[in-house]
Amino acid sequence: MKPGSYIEVKTKKGDLLKGTVMQSNDSKILSLKLDSGYNIGLDIKNILSTKELKKEQVKQEVKKEEIKYNKNLKTITILHTGGTVASRVDYKTGAVSPSYDPQDIIRMFPELNKFANIKSRLISNMFSGDMRFGHYNILAKEIQKELNNCDGIILTHGTDTLAFTSAALAFSLENLNKPVILIGAQRSSDRPSSDAAINLLCAVNLIINSQFNEVGICMHGKSDDDFCYLLSACKTKKLHTSRRDAFKAINSNPIAKISKDGKVELLEKYQRKEHKDKLKLKLFNEKLKIGILKAHPNLFKEEVKIYSKFNGLIIEGTGLGHLSVNKIDNITKENEFILKEIKNLSKKIPIIMITQCIFGRVNMNVYSYGRKLQEAGVLGNMMDMTLEAAFIKLAWLLSNYKKIEIKNLINHNFRGELSSRTNYEEEFI
Repeated sequence: MKPGSYIEVKTKKGDLLKGTVMQSNDSKILSLKLDSGYNIGLDIKNILSTKELKKEQVKQEVKKEEIKYNKNLKTITILHTGGTVASRVDYKTGAVSPSYDPQDIIRMFPELNKFANIKSRLISNMFSGDMRFGHYNILAKEIQKELNNCDGIILTHGTDTLAFTSAALAFSLENLNKPVILIGAQRSSDRPSSDAAINLLCAVNLIINSQFNEVGICMHGKSDDDFCYLLSACKTKKLHTSRRDAFKAINSNPIAKISKDGKVELLEKYQRKEHKDKLKLKLFNEKLKIGILKAHPNLFKEEVKIYSKFNGLIIEGTGLGHLSVNKIDNITKENEFILKEIKNLSKKIPIIMITQCIFGRVNMNVYSYGRKLQEAGVLGNMMDMTLEAAFIKLAWLLSNYKKIEIKNLINHNFRGELSSRTNYEEEFI
């Protein structure tokens, strides 16, 4: 069977499968894209019979129509970093091929033409997990280039590190006066259950139908396709590997709810940020080393010492912000050495405490753990930052301010990364 053919397969186990044949690198394996959108590899030895239902169709080159500018509509620029939002499946290879020019975007999502003038281009095509500080700087510069020629920007991004990038752009783009909305897709665009289209359409409607003018995230509000939430750039976390509503507001609430029909409902008292000063880029030092130490039982001093040549450290403490630093018997003798290493390290680099708990805030005043850590120079008491926001904020502060200033600046709320109070009645999931 040629790649691209639609076939029916009967297996020796009695399974009846229908799907499109894809190119296989192994002659002993039949690769199928099932109607559900999932790919499957079948050992040819286990196949009883195959039947061709539809032959491979030769693809016709689609003529790209010129996009007409409508002066009555706002202009939105879509910048791409890869991911699945602007992709389509190639059934011969099984690969998802990207399409980034405006004509392709309009052809994939024809509704967009009714709402706005669309500009679209690729910045880089990469997995979000491969991003480094230098990529944040590139994104900030490209966004700055586009802002004078559009009413808002949508950035397509892989979901794995989307919350890091949203925080990085929020800190980098000082005096931002137009919306920069990050979107992603939890399900591949070649699957019927893909969330790419709804996330994109809701982001467009958010820009044209609201006064929001900061960096934000627009993703599914629930697992169905009814609406998306606008989430804070610095108070959001991915809480599920595959659910379409994986992104949740942490120690905060969604800013707005955007329905499929374009209605934008503000859920918080939103105050539009008006900046008199011109947009300024405050970028990242690409050579900075920021470590993350996760508290766990049976910790050793060597685990702290690893970061002696780093520029900063985030500690994911247990509970209210704790680490094993109490010696209570001979078995816990190592804890004394851990505290000593923390004390020595804090004289060289800033150490910020956050909590491994998803919700709530650090309070190192309650138990002896916390008081000892504060005396040792650990910062972050009474803060409620996510790991993503804390990591990015520390890197940004070290990139733009003197190290001596960090102690005071870490507690300053620059981009909504800190909550003035924690609402204990918030829905957790």
